[in-house]
This record gives sequence, structure tokens and C-alpha cells, in this order.
Amino acid sequence: MEHKPRKRLGQHFLHDANSIRRIVAAIAPRPGDTMVEIGPGLGAITRPLLEALGQLTVVEFDRDVIPLLQAACADLGDLRVHQQDALRFDFSSLATPDALQPALRVVGNLPYNISTPLLFHLLDSHQHIKDMHFLLQKEVVDRLSAAPGSEHYGRLSVMVQYRCQVEALFGVGPGAFRPPPRVDSAVVRLLPYARLPCVAEDERQFAQLVQQAFAQRRKTLHNALKRIPNATPAMQAIGLDPGLRAERLGVADFVRLSNQVLHLHG
Repeated sequence: MEHKPRKRLGQHFLHDANSIRRIVAAIAPRPGDTMVEIGPGLGAITRPLLEALGQLTVVEFDRDVIPLLQAACADLGDLRVHQQDALRFDFSSLATPDALQPALRVVGNLPYNISTPLLFHLLDSHQHIKDMHFLLQKEVVDRLSAAPGSEHYGRLSVMVQYRCQVEALFGVGPGAFRPPPRVDSAVVRLLPYARLPCVAEDERQFAQLVQQAFAQRRKTLHNALKRIPNATPAMQAIGLDPGLRAERLGVADFVRLSNQVLHLHG
């Protein structure tokens, strides 16, 4: 029985053996790892992971693909399947409650249409996550790893880099998938910080400020942040030019600005 990839679910099944080997090598699974795979599909990455680990948890939305996945992984180890939307799944539920350090390892070939909201959802469980390895649209990886001043640098860059060390690993061409997507893909490694390099005193306000700053990229910070009380005086107080655009500020700059706004407001 062959499963026809569903366009509405953004399904592009990985089949290239060399790409699979490189991805599994980058993940470097070890027996005893607590690992969850998002969107295992037909098991291209699942099979070698399960062989290496002995047990693996997967979150798969498409109920029709699950029997095929289970058949493909039979006798390789203990496959624990959650038929659920990854955007609603509580990843912290997989963490060991008494673990002294974050231990959950998250991997997946993520559907392009939900990759950004899924990354934000995973960041909500950052305190339980040791590392993340994802196969994503190359444009998303470029945004995740972008430096200030780059055309790809934006809200996603700042919010993920605030929480994680980001490493773009290697590209994967369209021919490695069935059906081939119309874009290039890439593999990225995200390592949540054990201790943040810079700490936003109010993370909700920090997130709001970053979102406002990039909402209209061509505007200066003075104009883009008009809805944030005391934003311009805060910039002046810490030596930031209100005439700059958001793309010129690093993560630490946004954190300093958010904290200064908080102090002036208080």
C-alpha cells in the first residue's frame, strides 16, 4: 500500500539515502537519549533513529500514515506514537520530571507551512529541551541563523537566537524528497542556552517590542515603536539611534532596550 503525499499537510517524504545518513549523523543518537520526532511520515529518519536508540516517541498528525510507519519500524524497537497536532502537543510532558539538566532531544522533517509557529511553540518548552535538529525550508534556516544587517534577519532570528545557539548545518536539494518541493531545504541545529547570554526582565514585553519593531521593516525604530511607551527615550538613554531600522539591532540591543523601557515605565 502506497501513501499519497497530502499537499494540504505539506507532506514531502524524504527518501535520499545519503541525506538520511547525514541527518542521522548530525543528530548523533545514543542509547538512553529521550528523543521525539515530529512528523515521521513513512519513517525515513525514524528507522535509523529507532535502531540506534531502542525506543523513540513520534508525533504524527496524519492518522492514515501511522499503520505504514508502524509496519516499517516493526521489530526495530519501541515506537511510541502520538496521533496529534504538533502545534498543540505538550512536549514538556515527555521530559523526565526529576532530570537535573534538560534532556529532551527534538528532531523532524518539518512541514513548511507550520515550521515557524511550531518553532515558537517548542521554545515554550525550552527548559526541558537539550537540542533540536530540523530539516526545514532553506529560507527559514537562513532566517534562523541570520546576523543583524542581513536581508534574512527579522523577528524569527531575534526570538530564536535569544533562546538558542543556532547552527545551519547543510543543504538538502528538492530531489531528496517525494514529491520534490519547489524550494531548497537545509538542516539546522538549535541548542537552548543553559544560561541566557542576556536576560529580558519581562519576556512578554521583549517579544512584543521585537514584533512591533519588525512589523514594518522600512520604518525607523522611532516610528515603528510608537505604540511602546517611552521607547524613544529608552533608546536615547542607552545610546541607540532612534533613526535606525530594526534590522540593525542585535539580540542584546533588543534586550537592553526592552529592559530600559521597563525601567522608565516603572
